[in-house]
Amino acid sequence: MKNTTIAVSEEIREEIKGFGGKGETYSQVLSRLLKSARERQLQDLLMSDEGTISIEEALSKAKKKWQR
Repeated sequence: MKNTTIAVSEEIREEIKGFGGKGETYSQVLSRLLKSARERQLQDLLMSDEGTISIEEALSKAKKKWQR
């Protein structure tokens, strides 16, 4: 993999160091943090109740729709 240089403030560099383990590169730390962020986004998406209705409401709608 080809490396590149990115400019970050010294404060951010120190924060990245704080997340790293002994011998871990900045690239490894950032990769781990990005993986964690992606997992969190997926969890937030899956656990979101946006656009959902309660079971009671769904049952009520189904009963109305399928009345005999």
